Amino acid sequence: MNLPILIADDDSDVLRALRLLLKNAGYAIDSVSTPAKVIEQWQQRDYALLLMDMNYRQDTTSGQEGLELISRLREQDASLSIVVMTGWGTVELAVEAMRRGANDFIEKPWDNTRLLTIIRQQLERRTQQQQQVRLSAENALLKSAQHNDWIADSAVMRQLMTKTASIANTDINVLLTGANGTGKSQLAQRLHEQSARASQPFISVNMGAIPEQLFESELFGHVKGAFTDARETRIGRFELADNGTLFLDEVGNLPLSQQAKLLRVLESGEFEKVGSNRRQHVNVRVISATNADLPTLIEKGQFRQDLYYRLCGLELRLPSLAERPEDILPLARHFLRQYSGKYQRPINGFSETAASALQAYAWPGNVRELKHCIERAVVLSEATQIEAEALALHASTANSVQGDWQALTMEQAEKRLLEMALARHDGNANAAAEALGLSRSAFYRRLEKYR
Repeated sequence: MNLPILIADDDSDVLRALRLLLKNAGYAIDSVSTPAKVIEQWQQRDYALLLMDMNYRQDTTSGQEGLELISRLREQDASLSIVVMTGWGTVELAVEAMRRGANDFIEKPWDNTRLLTIIRQQLERRTQQQQQVRLSAENALLKSAQHNDWIADSAVMRQLMTKTASIANTDINVLLTGANGTGKSQLAQRLHEQSARASQPFISVNMGAIPEQLFESELFGHVKGAFTDARETRIGRFELADNGTLFLDEVGNLPLSQQAKLLRVLESGEFEKVGSNRRQHVNVRVISATNADLPTLIEKGQFRQDLYYRLCGLELRLPSLAERPEDILPLARHFLRQYSGKYQRPINGFSETAASALQAYAWPGNVRELKHCIERAVVLSEATQIEAEALALHASTANSVQGDWQALTMEQAEKRLLEMALARHDGNANAAAEALGLSRSAFYRRLEKYR
């Protein structure tokens, strides 16, 4: 819902003219005639913008009342956009109003077009700031949720963590490789957290899930009216990630037709929103991830070599869970604590047979499969220890085509089919989707349900 605009002026004719102008422009309006009424209204209702006079008493031209009002509002509300106006405008008064927290300044008599432009720009600025605050809050939640998930008792993981720490604080682009479920998105988050950009946005986008016709709009944004459904201007992922980190997941599934567009912005840092000719520049560190064999795709003409070199300033390969057996039980205990707390189950460990089963299993789905396995066992277990039977590892592998399909639910069967298709096509989501008779975006929508 769009918040209203509050107008403050002691001249009833000015209020009437502004109400007419702004209502015709589609804005919801409230109006008051004194600074005290501004404070009263502001305390009762949220406003997107305050359009205010600087003088309210007769024969007063100093602007002091307006300056005091700006200071008082700014002490309590940093997000409210404030545009000041006066019939006695001077450069000094404008500078002082801006210093106290006003966002823009206009003199009476105003030009309608310019005033509407200022209001529109300020409302857009406020929306972008709020989006950034929300994204920062979401990133903080993600950090707190994921930061402690790293278990690195094995030598191969300790080496990876050492290498991660050594490159995190550089701006080199990083390509993360490894099988599904090994933790590529979590490692991307860790790289960001340990970098000089940690206080800036971390923006993630699943490249394989973007419909081809919306690729430019998603990454670069669009202006209002750029196409049929563009009812308002939208900020793209590159702009949202400015001064921060952009994580391009599943980059190996990006169609060849879109790769040149991505390459251009990686080379120059410049792009245009869809429907606009205005060039914008961003400062973004790019981390990408794939489970595909990009050198092989390059040989087949399915992936651009120049794009690969741009993405792969340095490669970090995440080992499969089978390559780090020392981490299986520590990870399982970590997930057990997490889910026994979440579901309020008094489960304090694994039986010896369950621990042996966990270590003996191949874990084709890697850490993600282990996590889901422990969650399922916590939900189903009625004892204070997890028994081997509760793990149901004999039937959970996606590679087993001998499993009892009739015993599966629809969701379990769908999940198994998706995993089998991915495994059969060496992690190539495009090929897996085609084999199942699905579009690329439909395949990803189903796959995301089980991640």
